[in-house]
Amino acid sequence: MLLHTLLHRPRLSDLRLAQMTAHLTNGAANGVSNGTYPGVSLQDLPKSHTFTANLPPDPEFKTPSDSHRATRRDLGPRMVKGALFTYVRPEETESPELLGISRTALHDLGLKDSVETTEEFKNVVAGNKLYWDNQTEEGIYPWAQCYGGWQFGSWAGQLGDGRAISLFESTNPSTRTRYEIQLKGAGRTPYSRFADGKAVLRSSIREFVVSEALNGLHIPTTRALALTLAPKSTVRRERIEPGAVVARFAESWLRIGTFDIIRARGDRKLVRTLANYVAENVYTGWESLPSVLEDASKPSPSTINPPRSVPSDKVEGAQGVEENRYTRLYREIARRNAKTVAAWQAYAFTNGVLNTDNTSLLGLSLDFGPFAFLDNFDPSYTPNHDDHALRYSYRNQPSIIWWNLVRLGETLGELIGSGGKIDDENFVEKGVSEDFAPELIKRAETIIGNVGEEYKTVFLAEYTRLMRARLGLVSEKENDFQEVFTELLNTLEALELDFNHFFRRLSPVKVSELESEEQRKQKASIFFHAEGMTATSGVTESAAREKVAAWLDRWAKRVREDWGEKDEEREKEMKKVNPKFIPRSWVLDEIIQKVEHDGERDIVKRVMAMAEHPFEEAWGGDGEEEERWCGDVPRHGRMMQCSCSS
Repeated sequence: MLLHTLLHRPRLSDLRLAQMTAHLTNGAANGVSNGTYPGVSLQDLPKSHTFTANLPPDPEFKTPSDSHRATRRDLGPRMVKGALFTYVRPEETESPELLGISRTALHDLGLKDSVETTEEFKNVVAGNKLYWDNQTEEGIYPWAQCYGGWQFGSWAGQLGDGRAISLFESTNPSTRTRYEIQLKGAGRTPYSRFADGKAVLRSSIREFVVSEALNGLHIPTTRALALTLAPKSTVRRERIEPGAVVARFAESWLRIGTFDIIRARGDRKLVRTLANYVAENVYTGWESLPSVLEDASKPSPSTINPPRSVPSDKVEGAQGVEENRYTRLYREIARRNAKTVAAWQAYAFTNGVLNTDNTSLLGLSLDFGPFAFLDNFDPSYTPNHDDHALRYSYRNQPSIIWWNLVRLGETLGELIGSGGKIDDENFVEKGVSEDFAPELIKRAETIIGNVGEEYKTVFLAEYTRLMRARLGLVSEKENDFQEVFTELLNTLEALELDFNHFFRRLSPVKVSELESEEQRKQKASIFFHAEGMTATSGVTESAAREKVAAWLDRWAKRVREDWGEKDEEREKEMKKVNPKFIPRSWVLDEIIQKVEHDGERDIVKRVMAMAEHPFEEAWGGDGEEEERWCGDVPRHGRMMQCSCSS
């Protein structure tokens, strides 16, 4: 196929990516409230299976009945071609113990508060109850998705849901938002490869907490509903560990890797089918996608919030760069991911494994392995101890997400590059003709380049918006980025100061406390670690005070311009965006230790109250514990790393 030429030209992944993160290297909530809606039982929650009703199933087990009658051995693991999912049931969990739930998640799904006490709920989140009738063979049968991925820059082939099984889709009766409910650690699927399909308690606790913590921070993310211990299940990783199941949900679990596997297999018709599904069923229709931009490199109001409502058959743009509906879809995926990675950078969240199979088509934070929030500000930090080249370090995240988006652009290249011929019958059925290929290739490459500029613009605009809010700034000044943001990051890095603590501790500082240089030097110490300046920084305390004081002087002048002497109002606004609690690695390790080895259970409830509401001053639990978890990070617990094994 002539598109092969396009997809194997020199890649566009270096498209001015250095510019995209230059400032960083130098230096809403996702869920929706129930409102007054009282919620429903799990039985009464509206359910569907739009995914399996619209996309091609595993050809060896085309119906739920085919899968249900099959043995586990027959189902796989194996290669699955020409399909986007396989019907597969979870393995039953013996003697499950519900360890925790997210109250926020219950509300966002439309469930009533008491639902977690029911046997139905406990059995569903453990994988022991399906909404499928074995006798009548009716209902909704679970499934696992097929996808591939680029891992650490290399093609990894077929991956798929090796231990995740989707139970059904649910629709919140109040908000009408549809979610796909999924179990992680529910057993083997055709995509498990050589693994057991299980998840260990250690990693399950980490994912359960961080999913809801990111949502609490208003960072787009997949969600976690419940955590269940599988006491009879032992899982071999680096050691023998107890198993667990996380019930999680998202508006979609589709990822760039879903397109990757189709492209790798040369199935051009399935690329179009999946793209249509994403636009029509994951997003809210073709008309929800962004209209063409005059200049994607300029952060104008129309670039940040582009007009929409473009008819699906309309082609926009100048000759040679005509944008059809698939270009608009690609742009929307890029825009959403740009905003999400901007939020990661603004809150110092580091995913650790940003492969294409971990990059969401909805721009959600997805699949949590060796993640971490930065403690000391070190842009080169990665929480993944296997990432020796620092590919997925904090500094590289914006560039890596764009690299992944270029892989998506390559898959969609034929559709994007076709311009106005997108619905031409000959093109749809037979593909790219030899005489049309040069025009298609040039248009696709140009458009992907333009989307790169749009990605950069949206990323910088969102990052700037979040940083201004975190620093209590209201007005926009062009020199803020260099004189306030970059200088702060340089100071944090040079002095090895804690990133998120700095913003929270800055929030109550009054402008009147920073009028003299001596006052500013005295105030600087609130940002230092308990033991003072770290030896590795090579900076004396006196020099550190001077450096922080110099930045505080700049900040105080800017704050006074925006707020005058209204310190209390500013503090209130800053504390709305600067969390007191962050689920740091050392805190998660302590929780894992106490649950797994000491048999504690209430600690899960306590940490979830903090994770779901990170901006509070107190949570009504163990006050001493809360202050310790929100306080200075112990020296041994800073900048921890872990493995991908889970």
